[in-house]
Amino acid sequence: MKAGIVGLPNVGKSTLFNCLTNGKAQSANFPFCTIEPNFGSVSIPDARLNHLVELINPEKVVPNTVDILDIAGLVKGASKGEGLGNQFLSNIRETNAIIHVLRCYENNNISHVEGSVDPLRDKEIIDFELQIKDVESISKRNEKILRQAKSGDKDAKKEHDVLENVIENLNNGVSVRLQKITKEDFVNYIKPLSLLTAKPVLYVCNINENEIKSPSNNLLKLIDLLKSEGSRVITLTAKIEEEINALEDCEDRKMFLDDLGIDEPGSSLLIRESHKLLNLSTFYTAGPKEVRAWTFKNGSKAPQAAGTIHTDFEKGFIRAEVIKYNDYIELKSENNVREAGKLKIEGKEYVVEDGDIIHFRFNV
Repeated sequence: MKAGIVGLPNVGKSTLFNCLTNGKAQSANFPFCTIEPNFGSVSIPDARLNHLVELINPEKVVPNTVDILDIAGLVKGASKGEGLGNQFLSNIRETNAIIHVLRCYENNNISHVEGSVDPLRDKEIIDFELQIKDVESISKRNEKILRQAKSGDKDAKKEHDVLENVIENLNNGVSVRLQKITKEDFVNYIKPLSLLTAKPVLYVCNINENEIKSPSNNLLKLIDLLKSEGSRVITLTAKIEEEINALEDCEDRKMFLDDLGIDEPGSSLLIRESHKLLNLSTFYTAGPKEVRAWTFKNGSKAPQAAGTIHTDFEKGFIRAEVIKYNDYIELKSENNVREAGKLKIEGKEYVVEDGDIIHFRFNV
């Protein structure tokens, strides 16, 4: 599962990527600094995993990860090939979710490709370019099925009607993820097209340091507007994140955060929110040899979750021995949980919950 960082040029994308990945993506004060997308696999900060490690003291610890792609900046006309438009849009198509960085700060030393700072306008520019590209993609599909629809093919007629409705809404400025489409129609007709505006979005408002504690009215209005469309929103200061990331000592980082009056780096929150954005949760396997976090899709049943460890676990699934995280923390060990009768034996229909500690039994 992969999330792509997008935005106009010079909004802080590569600086943020560096903070997330400790990578060396170049950042500079000119458009198209990022040409080839930078890629990094990022460990997800996980307090629950840390607590389990403290109790068990395993030989090995393996955290969850999320893949992050830093994509070249987009400009007006990208859908028609302006700037690096075609490359930008094809890179987004490869991702499962979008991290959209909005510049919400003034700085005369850092140019803005549009000549002024206006995060809502910037958002609308990218929305428009993605919507136009989606209209092109849907129209190509629509042309292919139109003859079948006219000949009386009921399935083709249904698909044609759905696609026409989606195109109309896109032309009215409504992204696919915000449209009212039945789950059946989405799975059958929309999902196969890998539409850009169907992807879930996390907005990252890159703000001034002085707004960390006292956000302006304009920032609060922007956040409310973004949330009103059902998107996740976080705020951070990319330059501050870069300074925190440069500190090697944990105590120095903590002092820096305390001075700013924040509990954790914004980059840590961003990584966790990206994981949630992808509709993913975490279960754990825990023992003296290894404590590991595993990613699974929300709503997965026990055999499917077991399959994330190995396909044989899913094929030969027998049962799942499940401990709730809070029970493990309270009782301090697996033996204590067993003695207290808190270990549950679950079958194939069990829906795995976020935080479950599971031992799978299987036979192939």
